[in-house]
Amino acid sequence: MTQKEMETRIEKLLEMPYRIIDILPGQVPADSPGHYFAIEEYFLDKQLAEIKQKHINVILKLNCYREIFIDGEPEGNPPPERIVEEMRSRYLSILVDDAMIVSEPDETYMTLYHPDEKLLNLVKAIAAGEGLFVWQPPV
Repeated sequence: MTQKEMETRIEKLLEMPYRIIDILPGQVPADSPGHYFAIEEYFLDKQLAEIKQKHINVILKLNCYREIFIDGEPEGNPPPERIVEEMRSRYLSILVDDAMIVSEPDETYMTLYHPDEKLLNLVKAIAAGEGLFVWQPPV
């Protein structure tokens, strides 16, 4: 896949419906009586490395079943070490079939764009094994 083809595909996918792969089972309501922002800050400060490892594990396990491409790489299925390095260091678009997962090194979630039912079920199963949830934001 050429760089231009990849960029065009990424731009289109960013406009598609998406799901969240997260440490929480759903979006926290704005009027929640809980302590969301303090808890989020705690996770970002104290547990981000562990959460990012779970994200990496999801992608590596997914790559056992599906070919993946990472932005900036013309060839599919980069070595696991390359995937880990990229996920830990930068905003990364990961193309899988006709879908995409966006990973950011300093976030507790990833975003899954335009998955078909089979891919969604596979990601849900892998994420659950890592103690993560997959949910759809309200429209």
